Amino acid sequence: MLAGAAALGCGATRARAAAEGGDPAVQTVRAFYDSLLAVMKRAKELGVRGRYDRLAAPIRAAFDLAAMTRIAVGPDWSAIPPEAQTALVDGFTRLTIATYANRFDGYSGERFEVEPASEARTTGRIVRTRLIQSNGEPIALNYLLRDAGGSWKIVDVYLTATISELATRRSEFAAILKSGGPSSLIDSLRQKTDALMHAPAA
Repeated sequence: MLAGAAALGCGATRARAAAEGGDPAVQTVRAFYDSLLAVMKRAKELGVRGRYDRLAAPIRAAFDLAAMTRIAVGPDWSAIPPEAQTALVDGFTRLTIATYANRFDGYSGERFEVEPASEARTTGRIVRTRLIQSNGEPIALNYLLRDAGGSWKIVDVYLTATISELATRRSEFAAILKSGGPSSLIDSLRQKTDALMHAPAA
């Protein structure tokens, strides 16, 4: 039975790769969406903590969270001590997972549409997607991916195809670093995560 399941899984993977023209950036986003949709369908049952636990592995697999942290911090990154860098990556990772766990709190027929081919950019590849809401209204969600050691990983998300998540974070982080240094930013990430895990879904 296990061998049969493995064969079916390999066949499905090959079929999807063929359908997508073997685009690894698209495959990364599709795999993440598959996991996200499965959690959305059990959102009420799982609760925010359960959603966090279920989304942690798919998000770590799909996103280059260390690179995202470095980009969000900006030029000050190289001046931050290694132990503080590690704490910042951990805090940013937890905040990212908590954001998805809080935001995707239910399911009422939503679906994700992904363009079958990514677009090459000087900074990586763009994968264009849409979240189709239960009322049929689409929300554009585009992803910037880069090759991270042989696998394509997300390094930025563009809401409505234009608003960069990292640009927003960078502006926020710069103000905190200027006023209180790395320790203040670490505390801020922790506080935001705690708030998301205990607040009503946004």
